[in-house]
Amino acid sequence: MSKIALITGASRGLGAGLAEQLALRGWHVVAVARTTGGLEDLDDRVKAHGLPGAGSLTLAPMDVTNEDAMRHLCRSIHDRWGGLGFWAHTAIHATALAPASSVDLKDLDKSIATNLRASSLLITLVEPLLRAGQGTALIPDDPFPGHANSAAYGATKAGQMALARAWEQETRRIGPKVVIATPQPMPTALRARFHPGEDRSPLADPKIEAARLLDLALN
Repeated sequence: MSKIALITGASRGLGAGLAEQLALRGWHVVAVARTTGGLEDLDDRVKAHGLPGAGSLTLAPMDVTNEDAMRHLCRSIHDRWGGLGFWAHTAIHATALAPASSVDLKDLDKSIATNLRASSLLITLVEPLLRAGQGTALIPDDPFPGHANSAAYGATKAGQMALARAWEQETRRIGPKVVIATPQPMPTALRARFHPGEDRSPLADPKIEAARLLDLALN
């Protein structure tokens, strides 16, 4: 397996935890996110560990909804490394809370672009890289869709998971390996949007949860 990883949505939360844990395990991680500052903070944390044998990061500040950028990124990965050993797709868009009868159509369009269209495009672009690198894909599930006031997020996240489950079935015998896993509740910005005022102290540390999911996916 190639030890090159791609994390889409790497600037915070689970994506940042996965990128950091992989780098500390000796992987080279291509970290993609819209937020340059978040990626730079991730890079600083990895360097601060100063562990012998630790991997490194390539920071890629770009939007997963930019089709040309995603095509260029995947072509660059192919040209430089030949393939991927791991891809985790944690980029997600969550709209403000609103009942189904009051969904803002601009928010819905952005949710469709990020959660559905970009996910479908990335599966198409990344699958050949994973096959070349004998790699594994990790798609986090979320049992939240369908709850009150989460219509736009819930509908598009459910659609994303339908894509992921179809992909997992289609590749089960021929590869690449696709792992769908549900993270434990974590104190992320996404969760805070849907659970305002929640006591965050019992929630799982994203770094610990990232390590657990990596063990599940890669072992």
